[in-house]
Amino acid sequence: MKNKAFAVLAAIGCLLFASTAFADQPFPWQKGFQPAATSIMEEIRWFEHYTLWFIVPVTLFVLLLLVIVVVKFREGANPVPSKTSHNTLIEVVWTLGPVVILLFLAVPSFQLLTKQLAPTEEPELTIKATGYQWYWGYEYQVGDKPVSFDSLLLADADRAAAGKEDKAVYPRLLAVDNEIVIPVGKHVRLLVTGADVIHAFAMPSFGVKIDAVPGRLNETWFKADREGLFYGQCSELCGKDHAFMPIAIRVVSQEKYDTWLAAAATNVGEANKALMASVDGAAKAVDVAQNAAQ
Repeated sequence: MKNKAFAVLAAIGCLLFASTAFADQPFPWQKGFQPAATSIMEEIRWFEHYTLWFIVPVTLFVLLLLVIVVVKFREGANPVPSKTSHNTLIEVVWTLGPVVILLFLAVPSFQLLTKQLAPTEEPELTIKATGYQWYWGYEYQVGDKPVSFDSLLLADADRAAAGKEDKAVYPRLLAVDNEIVIPVGKHVRLLVTGADVIHAFAMPSFGVKIDAVPGRLNETWFKADREGLFYGQCSELCGKDHAFMPIAIRVVSQEKYDTWLAAAATNVGEANKALMASVDGAAKAVDVAQNAAQ
């Protein structure tokens, strides 16, 4: 009994203090958005629900009108059709009605768009993302030793060497060899461009989607509210391997990020392995403690 009690306490402690190894990613038959990891994505989810309060009644109203027209004005029920061509009241209503609805949609949508493109905080970290055919390159603009690396789709043959054999956390066609690493709760400015053709940087859980245009530097931002591993993809048809240039962002504590950044200045691969060991190892400790408790 004592062993089980200690195991339960250990599991609770690990759950409270360990970084999560679970990943936000699409799943089969998904119909809604991925769970929000930023305040912007929370507002996007709210706006989706808000618009449904307009879309559903309008759709049902139009369907009702179609049914009425089909039933009441069919040839059998209305052998002598009306020759009325104008009705002032109806024309005023069907003009002002959509205008009012669009105003109710426009105001919150403009506010959301302003927040997405015009942040009120100063960035605490700047990362440049460059889209190539067909992978991503990242540059951290920090200190005197900027960190830069390429991020390519993780091949199945390389999983064992990379320590990423768990497909639940590192899914096929979404996992990469080198993830973007950022600290939780920090304002990150993202500069996006393309090196060859137009790409698009999209991270669903962050509410981020912006084009990467050659010769142009687009800017967006995000602030992750929780730790985890998040997946996105290029969302612009950029060539034959468009579907094979995923994006992965690992959000960790400030302490883990500082340790990773110091190591990445000399060797990004080894820094990633050390970070994975600390993050995934904590999650495995939770699993072991839970199994012992059972």
